[in-house]
Amino acid sequence: MLSKPILVLAASLCLFASCNEQDKNATAATDNTKDSTSMNKTDSMGIKEEAVSYDDNGTTLKGYVAYNGSSNDRKPIVLVVPEWWGVTEYPRMRAQMLAEMGYFAMTVDMYGNGKLAENPKDATEASRPYYDDPALAKSRLDAALQKAKTFAQADTAKVAAIGYCFGGSMVLNYAKMGAPVAGVVSFHGGLQGVAPQKGTKAQFLICHGNADTFVPDAQVKAFRKSMDSAGLSYTFKTYDNATHAFTNPAATAKGQQFNLPLSYNGPADTASWNEMKTFLNSVLR
Repeated sequence: MLSKPILVLAASLCLFASCNEQDKNATAATDNTKDSTSMNKTDSMGIKEEAVSYDDNGTTLKGYVAYNGSSNDRKPIVLVVPEWWGVTEYPRMRAQMLAEMGYFAMTVDMYGNGKLAENPKDATEASRPYYDDPALAKSRLDAALQKAKTFAQADTAKVAAIGYCFGGSMVLNYAKMGAPVAGVVSFHGGLQGVAPQKGTKAQFLICHGNADTFVPDAQVKAFRKSMDSAGLSYTFKTYDNATHAFTNPAATAKGQQFNLPLSYNGPADTASWNEMKTFLNSVLR
């Protein structure tokens, strides 16, 4: 099995990963480290984005919610757990895309106070506590969910979560620890984590590149075995020739920059996003 430092590095590579089904999203995904401080807004499609502040055991957390402000219908909640950079423009973009699909989306501030990691060293240090202490990560997600439930536009009975790399690992753990979610989706997340609780009702979708050397076959087999042993419902999708960070159009350049085996894979990007659409529709509608 991979050591914890390698696991953290593997998870961190997804800082550039994004699921991107439209050309406009590729442009937005190229600057994942930018600290977006724009005011609350409503776009031409009626998608409203609001900055939110909430608390977890004395730590102030700062995220964003996105939803269709032109509709009075209550919308299923989807938490969006970002890469190790924190709540940058990228997870906000994903939340907006989910809002366009009819969901009430909320980006999750894992670190507190809207902290952003400016470089890999800082990001590793910021994310490590949540691998070491899954209960802390669960507390962060619980706090975000409770905040989302305070909105009149949110359907509190229908909840799911998605995450990328670090975020993917976090949502898998969250569901395996018995969180009140109908389903979770991990995009090229690490598969090592807590042992799943028997009786967990959440469903799982794992989107994995079969050329991802940071999540090797041994880790995949161990994950499947643990899920099967606990009798949990999961779908494991693999994508040919897809390496780590396969959903991000900027991944190839970043792989070259850092001399790391990651690259963008358009077909896998599109396929995994479509798999997520079908999955969320099945567990939340």
